[in-house]
Amino acid sequence: MALVELCNLESQVNVYPFQKQNELAEPEANMNLVNPMQLALPPLGNPISFMKQFSHTESGKPIKFDFQHGTTTLGFVFQGGVILAVDSRATGGQYIGSQYMKKIVEINDYMLGTLAGGAADCVYWDRVLSKQCRIYELRNRERISVAAASKLMANMIYSYKGMGLSMGMMLAGYDKRGPSLYYIDSEGTRTQGKVFSVGSGSVYAYGVLDSGYKWDLTDEEAYELGRSSIMYATHRDAYSGGIIRVYHIKADGWKHISNQDASDLFYDRKVQNI
Repeated sequence: MALVELCNLESQVNVYPFQKQNELAEPEANMNLVNPMQLALPPLGNPISFMKQFSHTESGKPIKFDFQHGTTTLGFVFQGGVILAVDSRATGGQYIGSQYMKKIVEINDYMLGTLAGGAADCVYWDRVLSKQCRIYELRNRERISVAAASKLMANMIYSYKGMGLSMGMMLAGYDKRGPSLYYIDSEGTRTQGKVFSVGSGSVYAYGVLDSGYKWDLTDEEAYELGRSSIMYATHRDAYSGGIIRVYHIKADGWKHISNQDASDLFYDRKVQNI
């Protein structure tokens, strides 16, 4: 029996060496936690140069990793606050991955972010920004300003510049200074403005926005301007479509205004105008 027990003991030690080691480790060793917000970098000197050898533009191979991104998002500031309007189509090249992508992320009760570019990149970093804004609020006992939040986002994503991030987002909110709108992208751009449109359909959206935008719009006129801009952009841009979502940010927080199918809205208006 002693020999059998000894063999069993040796087999357990050989099969579960890490388990035995962890059980014997001191509790302090388990306190060395890894930062979950830190991205793991690929084991390459230059990821961009490595990926280019697989691209059709560099080697002539039919493999193509640089899919074209498509979307239409817009935002503008007026006397009643900030309006954000977006479509909901997610594409990878000519493939439509989803018609129900939510491209507006609630950072907090007074701030919203839009998504354009790589969906995974935008969603991840907007969530990181939401966490940082909450930490600021707990430490300072007041809400973070839109300018400070946009600077946080710009600094975070700029540290990964040239590593493959694809982001073109707007950050809109209401703080002590009133309504604010910023454009931020993965190339390090951070710009404040009153009217922005981002995505493949933005050229069409700007055509409607420029013709109808003015500071003294009523709330209903602002909703209609944002909705119409996205609607006409989705009709002309094959990479945009799905649901038109409209949000309004005011002094008492943001409010979800409407969700409407872009195709139904366009053809309903077309029939009415005949």
